[in-house]
Amino acid sequence: MINLSMACERYDRVQAIFDGRVKIEGCNVNCIQLSAEEAFHRAFNGEEFDITEISASSYMMTLARGESPYIAIPAFVSKVFRHSAIYIRGDRGINTPQDLIGKRVGMPEYQMTACLWTRGILADEYGVQPKDIKWFTGGQEQAGRRERAPLSVDKSVSITPIGPEKTLSAMLDAGELDAVISARIPSCFGINPNVKRLFENFRAVEAEYFRKTKIFPIMHMIGIRKHLLAEHPWLAVSVFKAFTKAKEMAVHELRDVGVHMVTLPWVYQEVLAAEELIAKDYWSYGVDSNRAAIEAMTRYSFEQGLAQRKLTPEDLFHPGTLEISKL
Repeated sequence: MINLSMACERYDRVQAIFDGRVKIEGCNVNCIQLSAEEAFHRAFNGEEFDITEISASSYMMTLARGESPYIAIPAFVSKVFRHSAIYIRGDRGINTPQDLIGKRVGMPEYQMTACLWTRGILADEYGVQPKDIKWFTGGQEQAGRRERAPLSVDKSVSITPIGPEKTLSAMLDAGELDAVISARIPSCFGINPNVKRLFENFRAVEAEYFRKTKIFPIMHMIGIRKHLLAEHPWLAVSVFKAFTKAKEMAVHELRDVGVHMVTLPWVYQEVLAAEELIAKDYWSYGVDSNRAAIEAMTRYSFEQGLAQRKLTPEDLFHPGTLEISKL
C-alpha cells in the first residue's frame, strides 16, 4: 500500500472516494477538499498533491511545453456548457456575440478553461476571434489574482491585467468593462439592472449547441504526479477505476425516484432530460465518448496560442487509461 494525498472539490461524483465507499486499489488516500481554484494554483505552482483536480486548459498549456508535473487520466470531474458564462452591460449595445467585437471584456485568467471554451465557441459559432476583443484579466471578487502558469499568446491579442486594487465585478458594475466571461456569477449580477447575460435563454442555446456539435465541454480532469506513475505504473488505472465507480454511484443515486439525494424537486426528471439530450451515460469518462470535446479544446488551446503545439487526445492521458476506457 502507498500513502497518497488527493485534492479535489467534493462533487457528488467524487463523494464516494472522500467518504471511503470507493477505495483506490493499493492506496491509502488522504482526501483534501479544496476549491478548484486553490487546487489548481497549488498544483501548478507547488506540485503539492499526489492526485489533484487540474484545469484542462492549464494542463494542456504546460504539457505542450514539457513542463507539466502531472499526467492526466480521463476522469472529467467538471463539465459545463459555457454560453451562460458571458455577462454583459445592457447599456453598451451588445445584443449578439458579434457586438462584443472591439469591446472591453474581463476574465479571471486568460488560460482559464471556461474562458478557453467561451472564446472557442465565439470563434466557431459566431466568427468572433480572440484578437477582435480587448481582454482584461484579474480577480473577479478579490483583487490580485494572476495567471496560475506563465502565459504566452500571440502579440495580436490584447491582454491587460487590471490594477492590483481592482476586481472584474466592480469594474463591470461601474461600467469600466463592457462584459465579463467567468465560470462564476459576478456579484453585481442580479443587483445592477444593467448587468445581464448575453444569452438569457442559455439553456436552450446550449442544448442546441450540443445537438449541433455533440460537445459537452470539459473543464477539469484529474492529474497524478509524473514521478509516482514512473514508480507505480499501475496507479493510473487504479485511480481511473475509482473515479469511474464513484461517478457511477452518484448517477445511480440521482436515478432513485423514491429518495432525492439532491435538494431539488424534480431530480429524476432532470436525469431523464440529460439522457434524452446527451446519452444514457450523459457524464461519461474516457477518451472515446468525449473525443469531440477533447479535439475541440486541444484545437482551441493551440489556435489561441496557449499550447505551443496541437495536442492529440492520446497525448493528454496516461496510456493505461486509454485502453481501460474502451472496456
